[in-house]
Amino acid sequence: MTSSTEQTAEHLLSATTLLRFATAGSVDDGKSTLVGRLLHDSKSVLADQLEAVEHASRSRGQEAPDLALLTDGLRAEREQGITIDVAYRYFATPRRRFILADTPGHVQYTRNMVTGASTAELTVILVDARNGVVEQTRRHAAIAALLRVPHVVLAVNKMDLVGYEESVFAAIAEEFTVYASELGVPDITAIPISALAGDNVVEASATMDWYGGPTVLEHLETVPASHDLTGCHARFPVQYVIRPQTAEHPDYRGYAGQIAAGTFRVGESVTVLPSGRTSRIAGIDLLGEPVDVAWTPQSVTLLLEDDIDVSRGDIVVPSGDAPPTTQDVEATVCHVADTPLTVGARVLLKHTTRTVKAIVKEIPSRLTLDDLSQHPAPGQLVANDIGRVRVRTAEPLALDAYADSRRTGSFLLIDPADGTTLAAGMAGESFAAAEAAPVRDDEGWDF
Repeated sequence: MTSSTEQTAEHLLSATTLLRFATAGSVDDGKSTLVGRLLHDSKSVLADQLEAVEHASRSRGQEAPDLALLTDGLRAEREQGITIDVAYRYFATPRRRFILADTPGHVQYTRNMVTGASTAELTVILVDARNGVVEQTRRHAAIAALLRVPHVVLAVNKMDLVGYEESVFAAIAEEFTVYASELGVPDITAIPISALAGDNVVEASATMDWYGGPTVLEHLETVPASHDLTGCHARFPVQYVIRPQTAEHPDYRGYAGQIAAGTFRVGESVTVLPSGRTSRIAGIDLLGEPVDVAWTPQSVTLLLEDDIDVSRGDIVVPSGDAPPTTQDVEATVCHVADTPLTVGARVLLKHTTRTVKAIVKEIPSRLTLDDLSQHPAPGQLVANDIGRVRVRTAEPLALDAYADSRRTGSFLLIDPADGTTLAAGMAGESFAAAEAAPVRDDEGWDF
């Protein structure tokens, strides 16, 4: 059996090898070109991919390969020269592996950016050096803050079109940093680049010797990988109950799932929510072998000392660190469906592995991302809207605040008729610096 020390060493090694990040920015700011440059200059493009891009570029009358075509995969995207869907790309350098979400810049695709940035540990927000910080830049910074993305990179692109002037970069970087800091973004790094020419993307720029910071790739390779959730509140959503009932294992009862956050150890006192029953961990099986300790994001099977009622959707937590259960969920949601979300709508709420019936009791406000103002009592949310909701569930949920855990503080609202995802929700307050919202009377709930 592998020792706890060896397991911890292996975990610390793996925790530094993967970074999930997203790109965002206004239309024509050069997101796809930046991504293409990253892939090309880091030698992460296969020969046949590059040949296809070169052929497509020549057919459009371009002498040099258009690196944006490496990510603009939809025919409509290539014809219009814009990004419509979220393009996921996987690449690696000797120092780190990456999962990249290239998100669209149009206002009507706000929901796509929310999708791409929801699991990101870092967001690269591009700004055209000629235009500076615009409304869409503020909108993307607000979404990054709303989703609690720990690291934001401001890539001031097209510096070649402003003569590589340091003063232009400094003014944009200062304006953005002040705005993002007010939103509660904890870490902001500004980098002057030219994605088209390759300045400060992978290789340091020879024309901007006044800049002494890292290139985009250097920063991506060295930024702390904040997806290490071993120090967070331990949470284990049960996905499946294993009872083989064979001659070899007549009394085996294991609870399988993926650890959402934190660490679990054999002998630890745990509580099963929402029932509140307690027990101790009698064993942990990992890949068919017993271990003494397990951590996120490992998929394991927990065995408990007591034969208690545990089923799919329950959450196992340390007895001294159990979140409160509630049927009244207050959250910020991004509406992603074309059908409006209205007060009184009957929905399904999916939280980790648990899905329960719910009713939208109130939509107190809709957020205007341009100036972060709240539009009171909008009555409904339509596609791409972000607003506050109050939902009453048929069964209690062990829901963390999104600020404490992006994994167990998030949920989906689903149309019970056809299974369509209606909204992505974040429990608790909207922004890091936000004050607590007033709580209204709950009379009228019919659960």
